[in-house]
Amino acid sequence: MKKAVIFDFGGVLIDWNPRHLYRQLIGDEETMERFLSEVTTHAWQEQQNTGRPWTDAIADLVARHPGNRSLIEAYWTRWPETMGGAIQGTVDLLNELRGQDVKLYGLTNWSAETFPFARERFDFVSWFDGVVVSGEVGMTKPSPEIYHYLFQRFGLEPGDAVFIDDNRPNIEAAQSLGLESHLFTSPPHLRNYLTAAGLI
Repeated sequence: MKKAVIFDFGGVLIDWNPRHLYRQLIGDEETMERFLSEVTTHAWQEQQNTGRPWTDAIADLVARHPGNRSLIEAYWTRWPETMGGAIQGTVDLLNELRGQDVKLYGLTNWSAETFPFARERFDFVSWFDGVVVSGEVGMTKPSPEIYHYLFQRFGLEPGDAVFIDDNRPNIEAAQSLGLESHLFTSPPHLRNYLTAAGLI
């Protein structure tokens, strides 16, 4: 029997998507998608997930795209609006796991400055026995170092736990370290996996 279940947050437990905010700010879908892909790029976001301060990130991007100042600044000043809500089916499963003899851990690529917004809004964050936030430790998935950090911090061996994430490279990295992993696609699919594994 596994001793622990490790959850990703964004896309698994929390519906995080910058489109929740930018659909309010940019009326045209195509223009919005171009802004998100060409200005507030994934690579830019990942720098905050590894610990870069948001004030530096905004200043850097505004310097490169001065015509988009207000839209860029909104990414930080209105960041809580990028969270659409809890993915309730997964939260229900998390609650069921609380009644089992397993530890619950979180492993998330998230800015140290914005994760407190999630802690404040979602009570279930407090259900975890421990959470590793990439921006707090200066490393991100799928780097093997962050998995090793989690193992060491919580006294786990890879074979002790299962890992749930919605990002295939993160899953593949975990599996390469011997950590049994499940690619999240929906709460019903996850329920089937946890049931088959004897965890609920």
